[in-house]
Amino acid sequence: MIMKKFFLTCLMTMMMGTITAQAGEFPYLTFETTNGAKVSVAVESLRLTINGTTLTVGSQSFTLSNLSKMYFSTTDETTTTDIATLSLNDSLLENAEIYDLNGRKVTEGKASKSKLPRGVYIVKINEKNCKIAVK
Repeated sequence: MIMKKFFLTCLMTMMMGTITAQAGEFPYLTFETTNGAKVSVAVESLRLTINGTTLTVGSQSFTLSNLSKMYFSTTDETTTTDIATLSLNDSLLENAEIYDLNGRKVTEGKASKSKLPRGVYIVKINEKNCKIAVK
């Protein structure tokens, strides 16, 4: 019975176009898209608005057909696909995983830029992704 009330209240609120979320001990509302990317939004003073096929959450906008799930979480689960450019002379890279542009792992552990053939590489160091160009 409580679930029906909750569902009907949510449905009626969504029809009006705005939802206000309060999640108690969960500080984030996380959205996962169909490609696996996640965006977490702080729930404090959060407003959700549906306009046609677009869901707007704070400053984030999502196409409803691209969302696979939405849930409350205790941590920010936002995934980033940004790749920074790493500027190195011939520094020794510690704990690095180096990949070519085809996704093949070239080396891992201690690596030196001078030991790599010319080309562009993706370097993963401590969960951060960077690109380097060896000339």
